[in-house]
Order: sequence, then structure tokens, then C-alpha cells
Amino acid sequence: MGKTTRVLAVAAVAAAAGGVAWALRDLPAQLGAVPAGARAERMRRSQQFGEGRFRNAVPADILPPHAMRDAFRELAFGKQRRRPLGSIPVSSPDLGGRLAADGLHVTWLGHSTALVEIEGVRVLFDPVWSERCSPTSFIGPKRMHPMPVPIEQLPRIDAVVISHDHYDHLDLASIRALLRTQQAPFLVPLGVGAHLERWGVPADRLIELDWEEEATVRGITLTATAARHFSGRRFARDGTLWASWVVKGASRSVFYTGDSGYFAGYKQIGDQFGPFDVSMIQVGAYNDAWPDIHMKPEDGARAHLDVGARVLIPLHWCTFNLALHAWSEPVERLLAEARARDITLIVPRPGDRVNIDVLPEVEPWWRPIA
Repeated sequence: MGKTTRVLAVAAVAAAAGGVAWALRDLPAQLGAVPAGARAERMRRSQQFGEGRFRNAVPADILPPHAMRDAFRELAFGKQRRRPLGSIPVSSPDLGGRLAADGLHVTWLGHSTALVEIEGVRVLFDPVWSERCSPTSFIGPKRMHPMPVPIEQLPRIDAVVISHDHYDHLDLASIRALLRTQQAPFLVPLGVGAHLERWGVPADRLIELDWEEEATVRGITLTATAARHFSGRRFARDGTLWASWVVKGASRSVFYTGDSGYFAGYKQIGDQFGPFDVSMIQVGAYNDAWPDIHMKPEDGARAHLDVGARVLIPLHWCTFNLALHAWSEPVERLLAEARARDITLIVPRPGDRVNIDVLPEVEPWWRPIA
């Protein structure tokens, strides 16, 4: 190897190392923070906390011993089409208009990100605008469609709600953008505030809630309710709480599952807080190996009926490839279940703004690309 070649090789290695270092620059922040001090003390007082971690009301196996073996086998030999054949259609919602004082609209932006406009108040759930739901920008599940609206072009948001701290629900870049462009408070389950605090969110914009605790924002009551899931951005699990959410105005109401396996708690939520105008239900990223922590579409339909909602909008599908089922399987199975159980179902495209009082017919827009 000549001197020039050696110099070029060293330069290439240095450039590659620099590129990796640049790509990993946000990794320490992405991991978030471990709750401490008064926050940790409040967590320890929670009925959901014991033996150093949060627990489900109904115990759940996160990954049974056979889960990873079965998943790798399916990954190698499964025939499911896990990505669409063509471009996912995306709508450009008009979100800047005047809000009706008694209106209710839901705009699904992809995966579990949704904007609810309820009685003149805008509530944004689990905002994820990044290209990957991952602690790095170059590895991890990649978005399969663009976001329908740039985060900087969102109208005034009144509350940002987080269900739990997994990367496909709590996104560092999106939180920083909302911190910069909006004035809304962030409502999170216990402990999750430690992550946001590390990312620069001031204490006066953080509202941390245990299950059954509530906060009021511009006349709308938001209540953290039970879910059957888990948490963690690092190797350790369950250091922060996970939650579903109830949003209630004077006459309109919404239920949002976040991520959850099916459990009897949905009936209790319905009895205590229902009925609801609309439920937003996790129906994707399921597998027989982890039934306790993610609902199958039929479970989602059952949860919708349990909480007593009038309209069902499916979430947690379409955007990221997070499981081994076919890309369109969640909505096909849900559509069949909805017909069998007489459920009013809406399957919006990413970006569709749905008026809950003027419902469109279900159009199977996903079939031409499935």
C-alpha cells in the first residue's frame, strides 16, 4: 500500500467514524432519564408501583420464553406481505379553521399519532414525526408514508398527551419541536416527565398523572386510565407508567387506548367514564407470542364495545412495520369483526380529518396497495 493509499484509507476510516459519531450524537438524550427525587418518591406512592417497578393490574407476559424463537422462525419463513405494494395515500388536512364549540373531529396522522378537536380544544396524542421510531436515525423501523402535515405547521395545540415512553409513542425530535413551536402542556403518565425534563420541557408545562388522576385544560378534562402494557427506553423495563386516556368535555368524549393487551379494565373504564363518542383503538403490531401487551383486531373491537363508544377509529397500524402480520391484515380483520358485531367503524387515510357527527362510508383505500 502506497503512502497516498494509506492516507486515503485513514481519511475514509476517520470520515466513517465521524459519520457514526454524528448519527449517534442524540443517543444519550434519546435514552431519556431515570426518575429521581420528588418524582421517584411520588411514583413509589402509586398503587401501581411495587418492588421497584410499575405493574399491570392484570399480570402480563411481555415476551414469553418462546416468543423470540417463534418470531425469528416466522421472520425467516413467513409469507406475509409486511409492506404495501405502492405508495400509501396521504391526505392534507385543513386544520386551521375555526373550531365549533360543540364539535368533535379526529385527524389520524399515522401510527398512534392523532389530533382530536373537541369542543374548541385541540389535543395531540403520541406525536411521532421522525423518520424512524428508534433511538438512532439509521437503524430501526422506518416510516412508510410521510406525515400529512409538517409539525411546524400545526395550529395551536392545547394539550399534548403521551401514553407511554416507547420510541413509537414518545419521540425526542417531536417533543423538542413542539416545545419550540407550541405553548401547550404535556400530559404524561408517572415518571415519563423525567424524559421530557431532560429534553428541556420546563416544569410548568409538565403534568404527570397516575391512573384515575385528571387534569383540566381549557375546560376539557383529561384522565389517565389503566392499560395493560409495559415501558422502557433502556434495557430495564417498567420504570415509568403507561396509560390509556379519557378526554371529556361538557357533552363530547373520547377514549384513547395507547398500547395495551385486552383486559377487563376496559369494562370498568366504560362503566366509570363512558359512554364515548369515539374510541381510538390499538389494533396492529400483534402476535400470538405477545397477546398480553398488544391487542389483536378482534380484541380491539371488544375493547371498543366494553368502553361504550359509538365510533371506532383504528390506530397503531400502517405507518411502521413492527410485527410479522401482513401490512393490511389489522384493518381487514377489524372490518370483518365490525360487520359481525354491528360496530360503526371509520378507517381514515393518514391525514383524513373525520367529523364524528358526519361519518363517511368505509372506503377500503388500502386494498389496491396490499
